Amino acid sequence: MLKLRVSLASLVVLGWVAAVQAQDLRTLFGTHQPGFNVSLVLPGDPAFANDTRPFNLRFDFEPAAVAFPATAQEVSKVIKLGQLVNHQVVARSGGHSYIANALGGKDGAIVIDMRNFQAITVDDTAGTAVIEVGNRLGDIISALAAHGRGLPHGTCPYVGFGGHAAYGGFGFTSRLWGLTVDAILSIDVVLANGTITTVSEKNHPDLFFALRGSGASFGIATAYTMRTFPAPPTATIFSYNWQFTASGAAAFLASYQSFVLSTPLPPTFGAEIVITPGNVQGNVSIGLAGGWYAPLDQLNSTLGPFFATVPAPRAMSFDTGDYLHSAINLAGGSLDTKDQPDNTDTFYAKSLMTPQGAPMSGKALQAFMDVVANEGFTTDVGWFFQAELFGGRNSAINAVKTGATAFSRRDSLFTIQFYASSKGNVPPYPESGFTFLDHVVNSIVDNSPPNWDYGAYTNYIDDRLIDWQRRYYSTNYPRLRRLKDLYDPRGTFTFPTSIQV
Repeated sequence: MLKLRVSLASLVVLGWVAAVQAQDLRTLFGTHQPGFNVSLVLPGDPAFANDTRPFNLRFDFEPAAVAFPATAQEVSKVIKLGQLVNHQVVARSGGHSYIANALGGKDGAIVIDMRNFQAITVDDTAGTAVIEVGNRLGDIISALAAHGRGLPHGTCPYVGFGGHAAYGGFGFTSRLWGLTVDAILSIDVVLANGTITTVSEKNHPDLFFALRGSGASFGIATAYTMRTFPAPPTATIFSYNWQFTASGAAAFLASYQSFVLSTPLPPTFGAEIVITPGNVQGNVSIGLAGGWYAPLDQLNSTLGPFFATVPAPRAMSFDTGDYLHSAINLAGGSLDTKDQPDNTDTFYAKSLMTPQGAPMSGKALQAFMDVVANEGFTTDVGWFFQAELFGGRNSAINAVKTGATAFSRRDSLFTIQFYASSKGNVPPYPESGFTFLDHVVNSIVDNSPPNWDYGAYTNYIDDRLIDWQRRYYSTNYPRLRRLKDLYDPRGTFTFPTSIQV
């Protein structure tokens, strides 16, 4: 355990803290921890630009330093030394944060890059896996598939497991297996005071609650012990497509919403509605896509009652194979994250989680489609929207109680992601792109009851969401505030959407 030679109070008296500049960090770290051999990259170093490149190029933050520890003990040292020089500390797992919180969400943070934490250990007897946080989803899928196992999680192979698991983790198996946070059995974590511990339902259950849904506000996880699931022997990735007028699209969405609310859908059905620009102004392209984790003929019988209420699709496709094959399909054809570079984008995203007990009204759906069919056709940003099915009957997501994890929106029917990119996916992002997405989301909210308790999804984090505490955490937020005061009273783990001290 690290023992600092001087107190923070004495440093303040000497005026050192205010005087510390980024270029001094390497020297200062070495001075106060002999043998400190964690690799550091600082502004001006040749690797700094690449090591601090955000996924979303709308942001351009400059951390004070990037550290690359290889053990929990080294993570602890960096956290303590960060406190010594009065810098806030953030962890970076895969770097896919929508608003670059993994770079601090602002200038001047010390980033702990977790890329060296890439071990995956599978216990075939227990059906569990210990997954270090530097792994990407593509690596995890491949490793678990070799043991005939799987986990609920997203589809992009480059997403880092640390952040994904800390805030939710939705995939097409989530109605069957739950969110990624629901499969966590224990977490190896380093706290703000440098303590290294393992938390679970039995050991620090309050912290275990907080780390499953708002993890980065409370500590830096180094590994998760996960419950894994037998990989389904057969899986089909399906898609159907329609072209509608705005009114036709609203009627389609109303029929689908009614279907998923009233039908006891098998948990093996995972799906999303994909909304993209229509072929002419006034039209909307609607897709129904997802994963079916049972024999294909059962999908036809499951969707039959719905298809009887809507026009026949213009096109459809089915790709059937084993579970690994389905994951490769969803990843775009490859799970490899080592030999192919990750992509960047310049984008803005919003989200809206619709309460199952108060579904979207016909008025809201019509207003939504009117904006999409018209303003969406003329806007100068590229966009897509995805209405992911979280709820409906038999959903493992909704079976978890609201207060069981910090992820609170357990009564959601849909989680809708609204995603818009600049031309060519490069900066600058146009102001009109913000306006367009605001109009789209407001078309739903403003045509719903005044007390409509909708939520927002933390893995689609939004830097412009004003009431984010309520939308992300609902009734769990006051409890999270109390735990923040207990476990991180100095605000070491602070970024724009962290739980507030």
